[in-house]
Formats: sequence, C-alpha cells, structure tokens
Amino acid sequence: MQHNIWLYLLVMAGVTYLIRVLPLTLIRKEIKNQTIRSFLYYVPYVTLAVMTFPAILEATNSMWAGLAALLVGIALAWLGGSLFQVAVAACVVVFVLELFL
Repeated sequence: MQHNIWLYLLVMAGVTYLIRVLPLTLIRKEIKNQTIRSFLYYVPYVTLAVMTFPAILEATNSMWAGLAALLVGIALAWLGGSLFQVAVAACVVVFVLELFL
C-alpha cells in the first residue's frame, strides 16, 4: 500500500481550515445561550490543562516529584502567588525531590 504524504497533508490542512472557518461563517450573530457561552469560555483553559497535565508528571525522572511540584504549584497559585513564583517553587520542589529519590 502506497502512502501519499501530500494527500495526508491536504486532508489535514482542509480539516484544520474548516474547523476554524465554519464557526465564523455559520454563526453571524451573538451567542446568547448561557450554557454555550459558558462552555466556550472554558474551552481554552480545559484544553491547556489536558495538554499540560500528563507532561507535568512525565517530565521528571520520578512521577512523585512531578506530582509534588503540581500540588505545590496549585497551592501557591491558590494563595495568590505570581506565575513566576509558582514556576520557581515547582522547579525547586522537583530539584530537591530528585536529589533524594
């Protein structure tokens, strides 16, 4: 079976283009449904979380170091820490735990 890379790229480009263009062309007026608006509001956050969560646990030598860094990051962010503070604290937690694990 011959694999045609150009066909794959063309299909991928077409699907990507349609996903981005169809909502702009089909939905011309403001969305007033509160459920749909709420869903669309949270899509970027959920997508980012789904993409980064597995990487947090797998980026370290020990899954436990990644999990501890995640928990420290969540706690520090919850308490109002800046993005820089959260990132530094998570890195320090991973560094210290991987010295001993």
